[in-house]
Amino acid sequence: MSQDPVEAAGQVTGEAVQEHRRSWVIDVRPLRGTAYRRMWVGNGVAYFGFQFTAVAVPVEMFSITRSSAWVGLLGIAALVPLLVFGLWGGAAADVVDRRKLLLASSTLAWVATAGLLAQALLALHNPWVLLALTAVQSAGFAVSSPARQAIIPRIVPAGLVPAANTLAYTTTTAGGVLGPLAAGLIFGVWSTDAGVTIAYAVDALLFTISFWATYRLPPIPPVHDDGVTAKPTAGLRGIADGLRFLVSQPVLLLSFAVDIVAMVLAMPRALFPEIAEDRFGGGSAVGWLFAAIAIGSVLGGLTSGWIGRIKRQGVALVLAVVGWGIAVGLAGLAHSLWLMVLLLAVGGAADLVSAVYRQSILQTFAPDRLRGRLQGVFTVVVAGGPRLGDLRAGATADVAGPTASWAGGGFAAAGLAVVLALSFPALLRYRPPAPAEDNR
Repeated sequence: MSQDPVEAAGQVTGEAVQEHRRSWVIDVRPLRGTAYRRMWVGNGVAYFGFQFTAVAVPVEMFSITRSSAWVGLLGIAALVPLLVFGLWGGAAADVVDRRKLLLASSTLAWVATAGLLAQALLALHNPWVLLALTAVQSAGFAVSSPARQAIIPRIVPAGLVPAANTLAYTTTTAGGVLGPLAAGLIFGVWSTDAGVTIAYAVDALLFTISFWATYRLPPIPPVHDDGVTAKPTAGLRGIADGLRFLVSQPVLLLSFAVDIVAMVLAMPRALFPEIAEDRFGGGSAVGWLFAAIAIGSVLGGLTSGWIGRIKRQGVALVLAVVGWGIAVGLAGLAHSLWLMVLLLAVGGAADLVSAVYRQSILQTFAPDRLRGRLQGVFTVVVAGGPRLGDLRAGATADVAGPTASWAGGGFAAAGLAVVLALSFPALLRYRPPAPAEDNR
């Protein structure tokens, strides 16, 4: 069967796939493809800008309410749109041109950022406004994320999908380092009111670069080349088709399950404003805490040349989740800022490994006709889990204190991940398909 023209235009040649150097240095071969390179630049800039908002919103919420439980509610405000629009956005990505869908949904997210800037300039100081704008922003992300991830296997060859995912995660987490640190500097120099205004303005400005990069992508229409004659839909029937495929794949289900455990029980993000103020005196400490996990992910990504060579990817995924939980649990007990940052960075490196394997397993399992829908489920799990984690962490902290909420959640996640893996060993037995196999 002839190759999709989009793939032919954007792919690295088959010969390049055979040139893999056995090195620990990050594999950059996917950047030889023009389409992937543009998408990589756009995503990196957008994520860097978003980090200013990701720090500013919880800081502003805690400043208004003085409650970590209210900060945790931001997770619920983001979760509900994720559940609805993540599944619908994934189904839409299998029906319409993925580039056009990405442009439209990214615009919606930018409108929400502009709204955050406006409410800061007007000094509304209303927690309900923050919750509402967070929900709108989450809806834009929920639609754009499945389209963005479903594009990757169309513009790089199957053998380079893990490398492409590693590059994407490493670059976005580099933004996750620099963005929070820059935001922390802003809050260290300016007052909270001025700091949040500047942070929202930076995010809104940088979005224009991301939008330009997405606009320059080639058309990526849906393809159906596996003998399936039923026309896909973006409605309930289309979503149900994706879910039916998912429940027939225990490896995918288990990869989702361990991620939910890791994020719901061990994500301490909602506690960062309170811990930064109570233990470390506020100021730039909050920026370091928000950046710490991403610092580890960047370092893990820069030394990730080995990731694509691992054959027991299921085992590696479980070990990474366990490492994440233990590192987060120990960090919650630390009373030195730099020790806490170090332990969170170790967790971040483990999280990068688990994220790459989860994404790569999904992309190699799914045929292109279902890839958007499964990416929609993936978005709900991957983005929804941390938001449930925000709620759990904030609510538990108000009852048992931030230390018990943080450390207890980390250790519980590590233990439950082991129990799941041993109880349902399909994930532990998983090995990736041979490079010659292509599920597109």
